[in-house]
Amino acid sequence: MLLVERWILAVLRNRSFFSLEELNREIARLLPRLNERAFKKLPGSRRALFEQLDYPALRPLPAEAYEFAEWKKVGVNIDYHVEVDGHYYSVPYPLVRKSLEARFSARTVECFHKGQRVASHLRSPLKGRHTTVAEHMPIAHRQYAEWTPQRLIRWAEKTGPATAGVIQTILERRAHPQQGFRSCLGILRLGKGFGEERLEAACRRALTLGACSYKSIESILRKGLDRRALTQQQELDLPIEHDNLRGSDYYH
Repeated sequence: MLLVERWILAVLRNRSFFSLEELNREIARLLPRLNERAFKKLPGSRRALFEQLDYPALRPLPAEAYEFAEWKKVGVNIDYHVEVDGHYYSVPYPLVRKSLEARFSARTVECFHKGQRVASHLRSPLKGRHTTVAEHMPIAHRQYAEWTPQRLIRWAEKTGPATAGVIQTILERRAHPQQGFRSCLGILRLGKGFGEERLEAACRRALTLGACSYKSIESILRKGLDRRALTQQQELDLPIEHDNLRGSDYYH
């Protein structure tokens, strides 16, 4: 380092550079003079020793540049997607409920099952969104085992019509209903922690405000807003009649 400072950095210390490329060109111009300079106490030079010892042992560079990547264990949800950094990526649907390993870099997300790569996607920065490969879906949208949109709607109807309306709304908003399963299941599980009566009231409020999402309903329950009356809004008359809500019969 001391020699590099004296023979290269000291020479350039009073010059101004406006790009990394320009600086690298000047370093490359000065570097041979340092490498070819004869040793004082040994025969030869740095270049001579490199060509004698190091060069014969060198191997070809990899075809692709090294890319830093991280690994994490992920579980495959019933919607056959895994979560990586807030985004959901599809894997082949027979892997539902399996545990996979995800390798993710700045550009790609890869999923491995028992050491075999089963899915590869371009990484997306969009939180809460889905990247879905059509080949990963069940044929004709036949859900893996018993999970279907109509089953989720029937389950929600046991809590109440407002809860069913929220589930229908979420399924309608997705390009593929399966992409809404994770959110729907999360909402239905809120009934276990807060009670089905409160969940129904929270869903009624969410429908009125047009805030049909897991985060919105969870926030309503956590803040106790389901116990408060809506001001300057009228409660919806249920069951819900709306052109965008086609009902459970649509999925048959």
